[in-house]
Amino acid sequence: MLVLTRKATERIQIGDNVVVTVLDIRGNKVRIGIDAPKEIRVLRTELRRRTELRNVISEAQRKASLAIAALALPQDPGRIKGWETEGGACNS
Repeated sequence: MLVLTRKATERIQIGDNVVVTVLDIRGNKVRIGIDAPKEIRVLRTELRRRTELRNVISEAQRKASLAIAALALPQDPGRIKGWETEGGACNS
């Protein structure tokens, strides 16, 4: 980790396309501005974690839905009244 000391209005260049500017310092809080191309996603860490957690939960819900749907399907379609087992068509 690179540790730098900056004063208000001073900048840090990251690569060719990203500039971080110290906008203001008040007590123990620092306001920064980040200038980056649109294709570079800039997120606060807590938002990124929340997004990742939301994605994990969505995937788990999707898998659970598929598992429940699979359990709801009959193991032997011929046991359902009106279900024709040859050709897979329903007679109802």
